[in-house]
Amino acid sequence: MILKTLSLLNYKNFDSKTFEFDQTINCFVGNNGVGKTNVLDAIYHLSFGKSYFNPVASQNIKHDEDFFVLNGEYFKNDEIENIVVSLKKGQKKVIKRNSKVYDKFSDHIGFLPLVIISPADRDLIIEGSDTRRKFIDSVISQSNKNYLTYLINYNKVLSQRNSLLKYFAANHTYNQDTIDVYNEQLSQYGTEIFEIRKAFLDTFVPLFKARYKAISNTTENINLTYNSNLFEDDLISLLKHNINKDKALQYTSVGVHKDDLIFTIDDHPIKKFGSQGQQKSFLIALKLAQFDCLKSQSGTNPILLLDDIFDKLDENRVAQIIKLVDDENFGQIFISDTHADRTETAVKQVHQSYKIFKL
Repeated sequence: MILKTLSLLNYKNFDSKTFEFDQTINCFVGNNGVGKTNVLDAIYHLSFGKSYFNPVASQNIKHDEDFFVLNGEYFKNDEIENIVVSLKKGQKKVIKRNSKVYDKFSDHIGFLPLVIISPADRDLIIEGSDTRRKFIDSVISQSNKNYLTYLINYNKVLSQRNSLLKYFAANHTYNQDTIDVYNEQLSQYGTEIFEIRKAFLDTFVPLFKARYKAISNTTENINLTYNSNLFEDDLISLLKHNINKDKALQYTSVGVHKDDLIFTIDDHPIKKFGSQGQQKSFLIALKLAQFDCLKSQSGTNPILLLDDIFDKLDENRVAQIIKLVDDENFGQIFISDTHADRTETAVKQVHQSYKIFKL
């Protein structure tokens, strides 16, 4: 799969800009603030229907404008595919594939597999469990439509159950039959989500460990462990046992919406005991393992976005990544960097075709 052309209209700091890309490596270079990361985010936006860096859709419209349009022309499975994402203030975002509007955004997820490696990934280590759940959900959803449906339905029922708990508290009332209906639905969707996450991580963790070893050139004992209430008991039982706690808190305290991924190095939390270099290698290994999974499941090379990695990594780790790109069939890669000479020196080592865009 190749992104051939990209057009931006009123997107972030761009008024109107069109790029024609090389099929292998494309580099955006220039000073901070010129929009390098914004171009990568536009490519991400076309795959996921949303920004990687700013989830508030209207804030991606250029200042003093009323709308933005992103247009990408792809070559996939010997076909030309045209994807358009547009938003007008006060209206719903629209995603079109070959001029046909998607009824549901979720139908588009996974059509254009993509992985981004960015300094913002550090949130996976330093932020709460919600960030790590979003990561695993994003990886699985790109290749498993059923999972995305279970997730959407689970969150809808969870919201309804939480609203009911608030209603009970506000009105000093309680109805077990209504709670039982929500418990049954949460258990149905939650159990499916739990089983899929568990099976996915059985495949993912070995890939992740292999990637870490290749990047870091060390024998450090790193691990990624799945933490879930559902290892203790089935969800129906958990919900029943915790109903008094839920009534007091006015929200649902157990379930797959509380799951987490535990990141460790030598059996200690990497957040506290990993050096900066170890944490960076850990994050890149996570993303490259994501790439491996998506490639295996989709049968196509995902697009790979490398945002500002030269500034954030030491030369040895950059060299390891460049070597991986050279050794393996990665497909199309987009890189942002502040130093044109440094970028060109690095990509020349790869012995692949490339284009450099100076912004």
